Amino acid sequence: MRCPKCNSLKSSVVDSRQAEDGNTIRRRRECENCHYRFTTYERLEEKTLVVVKKDGTREQFSREKIFNGIIRSAQKRPVSSADIDEVVNRIEQKVRAQSDSEVESDVIGNLVMEELVDLDEITYVRFASVYRSFKDVSEIESLLKQITKSGRQKK
Repeated sequence: MRCPKCNSLKSSVVDSRQAEDGNTIRRRRECENCHYRFTTYERLEEKTLVVVKKDGTREQFSREKIFNGIIRSAQKRPVSSADIDEVVNRIEQKVRAQSDSEVESDVIGNLVMEELVDLDEITYVRFASVYRSFKDVSEIESLLKQITKSGRQKK
């Protein structure tokens, strides 16, 4: 593993443990050249998953794309990046369980919305407004009524 500080290829593992998601191993390493400590993550290499977009184009599945979309929706909200990472992990597990090679982008979008409604309602509304491409205020009002109705049922 290349040291991020001095680019030396010689490092040793100081500590190794399973990450919270259970699918990743976190390793603390120390460069043998400059003694800089850094963290690496090791995860199982998954089979390539292709996302079929609404226009029919295909692109490789990207956890980062989901993470970044949620981050944008959660700006200035009390949602931690650890919470978002857990959400992305659950979404990826569900997507990989449902499909071997290809998945529709709508499936991913709906999974994100299912997760966000429980995480933070404002983040959910922000994400939904972009994902569903609302045409007017009445569509947003309808979504808000659904949220408040389901919120009351949970209580």
